[in-house]
Amino acid sequence: MSLYRTMTLCLIAICAAAIAQKPAVPRHAGSEWPQFRGPGGSGVSMEEGLPTTWSATENIAWKAPLPGHGASSPIVSGNRVFVTCFSGFGLDEKSPGEQSDLKLHVVCIDRRSGKIAWEKSPRSKALPKYGAFGKFTALHGFASSTPATDGKAVYTFFGHTGVVAFDLQGEQLWTADVGAKTHGFGTGASPVLYRDLLIVNASVESRSLIALDRQTGAEVWRAEGIKDAWNTPVFVKADSGRDEVVVDTKNGVRAFDPQSGRALWHCAGSNPPRYICPSPVANNGVLYALHGYFGPLTAIRAGGQGDVSGSHRVWQTPGRKLGSNVSSPVWHAGRVYWAKTERGGVFCLDADTGELLYRDKLRPDPGRIYASPLVVDGKLYYVSRKNGTYVLAAKPTFELLAHNVISTDDSAFNASPAVTEGHLFLRSDKFLYDIRTE
Repeated sequence: MSLYRTMTLCLIAICAAAIAQKPAVPRHAGSEWPQFRGPGGSGVSMEEGLPTTWSATENIAWKAPLPGHGASSPIVSGNRVFVTCFSGFGLDEKSPGEQSDLKLHVVCIDRRSGKIAWEKSPRSKALPKYGAFGKFTALHGFASSTPATDGKAVYTFFGHTGVVAFDLQGEQLWTADVGAKTHGFGTGASPVLYRDLLIVNASVESRSLIALDRQTGAEVWRAEGIKDAWNTPVFVKADSGRDEVVVDTKNGVRAFDPQSGRALWHCAGSNPPRYICPSPVANNGVLYALHGYFGPLTAIRAGGQGDVSGSHRVWQTPGRKLGSNVSSPVWHAGRVYWAKTERGGVFCLDADTGELLYRDKLRPDPGRIYASPLVVDGKLYYVSRKNGTYVLAAKPTFELLAHNVISTDDSAFNASPAVTEGHLFLRSDKFLYDIRTE
């Protein structure tokens, strides 16, 4: 055999081995939307061609009637869209009904047709005695936590009722108790997946961050002292390569080892709020945490140890008027965007320096905004509860591109949108909409 042929065969063998050893592309890369705010909880999609405008008669492929209300966002796995709902109690603050009639729903919808593929009703536990039914629960309800999926199962969280896992055909796999307490606000944090773990912020139920084995639901670790935190944990990779799971609490931002639950660092906030709803976002080893109604927005570099308030805080916005009560921020192209919960205020700042690039108002007045913003195809989508979706250019100057109202739906739009393969999924208390360019 010639030397040339021998070298050629060796090269072919090496290439074949490299291809065989190349790690598979993650199932959720690109088209999947597996958790609250999509892959990594970023609220950013790389999709293109999504519609800028729609109405009750334009660019809606289908709308699926839902069996109940809910503030949870849709998630997508393949041709399945999952949402959670509640019915029977708490739909109207003036006439809430009987607590014993509360019914929970996990709904799987065929992405292609909009037809319900299956629906399950986990048994809800009796509500603890937390006082008279209040207006806050009527606003938020009993299905506010967005499910998570690994493409094999779907994991749902219903507060004091617990965590319930189903396979993709709707068979219940396991349940897990994460605490018995509740609150007039209900529960808003969503579960997230890390390796073989499901991590749940059970601040309301037990003041704990809890990791469960995703196969069995057994508790693996628990970090306590998570106070007044309604936000979804986020993962960040430090410059050292260390993975961290972060949650924002009344007492400041806290980071843990996601595999063991060991406390890593904490960064004190300012203007201590009553509670924290916005979830942090992370990019390139830096976390951006919107610390409640009055703010501030704080940039923190991951990788520290102990109290990092002085050592790892990159910058912090001044004053008390740049916060958000519910909606989370989003990072895109070196900028951070967010909206106030009320009065239509929207903001953009430089992610490196904290410099405010614009502060403007959505018009017409959107009322309250609970959904977190989405960035896709160079556009920002802000979904208001009662006055439609505002589409802005994702750039450092304010530019309103469209204001879209579905006039035939007068219910609340509390959920953040989901995106996959040219489809924008928007959920109200009445319907799930598949919005795409016709």
